[in-house]
Amino acid sequence: MNTQRAKDISESAAMAYVTYEGVPIYIQHVNEDKETARIFPIGNPQFEQEVLLSDLQEHF
Repeated sequence: MNTQRAKDISESAAMAYVTYEGVPIYIQHVNEDKETARIFPIGNPQFEQEVLLSDLQEHF
């Protein structure tokens, strides 16, 4: 996923269907310099992690 799209999703009130390793996730924050995102699985905010943006997949 590109950086701008990840930022748009993280700042939007609308929920986008994005997965990490096949698991639906919520994007909390995007780090443009490192090209990473802080995410957690939907319904499991205690499993927060930082991942590469390239590992995120948006589904339409």
